[in-house]
Amino acid sequence: MAVKISITASHDGGNIQFPNASPGDAHGMVVHPTITSGRTAKCTVSLHVRPDVFTSLEDIAHMQYFSFRVFVSGLHGGHDAGTADEEPIKLLTVTYEIANAHAVSYPEAWPGTTVFYSPRTSAPTPADDDAWRRNLTTRYVDGKLTWTHVHSVNGSVFFSYFPMYGYERHLKLVADCAAAAVAAGPSLAEYRPRIASLGQTIQGRELECVSIGKGTTVAWIIHRQHPGETMAEFFAEGLLHRLLGVSPSSELDEPTRRVLQAYRLHIVPNMCPDGSVLGHLRTNSVGANLNREWTTVRPDYVAPSPSRSPEVLSVLSAMDRTGVDFFLDVHGDEELPYVFFSGAERTPIWSKDAPDGTNGERIRRL
Repeated sequence: MAVKISITASHDGGNIQFPNASPGDAHGMVVHPTITSGRTAKCTVSLHVRPDVFTSLEDIAHMQYFSFRVFVSGLHGGHDAGTADEEPIKLLTVTYEIANAHAVSYPEAWPGTTVFYSPRTSAPTPADDDAWRRNLTTRYVDGKLTWTHVHSVNGSVFFSYFPMYGYERHLKLVADCAAAAVAAGPSLAEYRPRIASLGQTIQGRELECVSIGKGTTVAWIIHRQHPGETMAEFFAEGLLHRLLGVSPSSELDEPTRRVLQAYRLHIVPNMCPDGSVLGHLRTNSVGANLNREWTTVRPDYVAPSPSRSPEVLSVLSAMDRTGVDFFLDVHGDEELPYVFFSGAERTPIWSKDAPDGTNGERIRRL
């Protein structure tokens, strides 16, 4: 069998397009590399980031996040060696290029970027925290993002802008939190852990919320309004594991106890599960950038709405029922090596001259 590579983005969170694919092959691409010597082969693969659904409020189709799977076959000879006169191919060197990298939402982020890849031969599972590596050959040159990978075994390699946080892992996180709440011993039960669905997305996925704490200050923490910012849900996982004692010891540490004594926390680990599954950068399944859906900012665009942004509508309704003293919106960024909290600096209480007399300078330092 000749060496070939097959490229798809049909997995959970996949995003890639094939500009050179033949008609009818829009969902995948097969490449037959050129043999450069008896035992090596090489090729260049040109790909495009697939845009999100068009966002009418911002008049743009966002794009930057990508994730795709490469399946290599025909290496090493053996039963795939072909005729007896053919030498088995041992190494396949592929240069991958994102040809429309210059046209993404934030091309300034590409210099210094390193594409992530999974060297496993199967899809990363929820337990595969160590599955991802950085490809240090990544370069942004002449408007294209390129990197080279040497395939030495048959099977799959995943390439992604950020490590994937798939829906399977999301469901496992929710299940782990539910199990911890059900099995809560006295040390956790006093903080009244609860898990609820606040509503459903346009595609019918649940919008889960984990609540815990016995304090009188009500805090809401939401994550991953922009689905391509997978690091935000990694942050949510760590936060929830710590608050619920999901660890081998199942013990709450003293700083966590102090927080649970002072606050009633409501935590949404993923605000945009539809966009996450679809491999979008910033929007849900119908093109709503949820970060812009919390209030009406234009007369002809009422937000939030049950037909366009039920995720935000569901969370806002829950906030109205509980009240909100403290709010965090957890995001990731193309250039920062950590998550950040967005949005509070635009609220009146942030200002030094807040109308209620609150010391905005103090809040800004917090």
